[in-house]
Amino acid sequence: MEQEIISVKDLMVPLDEYATVSEDATLYEAVQELEKAQEEFAQKGFHYLHRAILVFDKNKKIIGKVSQLDVLKALEPRYKEMGDMRRISTAGFSPEFLKSLMGQYSLCDKSFVDMCKKAADLQVKEFMYTPGEGEYVDEDVALCEAIHQLVIGHHQSLLVTRDQKIVGVLRLTDVFKEVFQMMKTCQL
Repeated sequence: MEQEIISVKDLMVPLDEYATVSEDATLYEAVQELEKAQEEFAQKGFHYLHRAILVFDKNKKIIGKVSQLDVLKALEPRYKEMGDMRRISTAGFSPEFLKSLMGQYSLCDKSFVDMCKKAADLQVKEFMYTPGEGEYVDEDVALCEAIHQLVIGHHQSLLVTRDQKIVGVLRLTDVFKEVFQMMKTCQL
């Protein structure tokens, strides 16, 4: 029996179905776009809603994304002063030391309401994430290669390209769903 090769384009979410905003948009506008895209996606019967907003420049080129974690970081601008938090959190420091950073940097010293109000007016370009080289995948690549990129890079998604232009997003949730379905099929 010949096996079908699944490619990235078989599972990607097309760019026109994803939440996008200009780099000059505010966080509030970005969250509104995300909510709109999630509602439209849910109406189409998809179970896993979008968790990020793609950011484009004045030439309509995708230059970054805003994840749920980026939104939380935007609540407290002093997180930028701390540097690469992923490295800090995985460097073996004790939970007590990591908690002490809150006091040292005066993190969360305002009311939650005030933090949200202030963050809502920030432009997304101030805190968006710029994807690295390993976060792009061609639409014709076999799913196995994309899985490798997701695993090695610990990514929640990859930006899908066609002729070096971003055409969609490959989400970890969709890849996991496909793997799960394949496992169930193989057991029958």
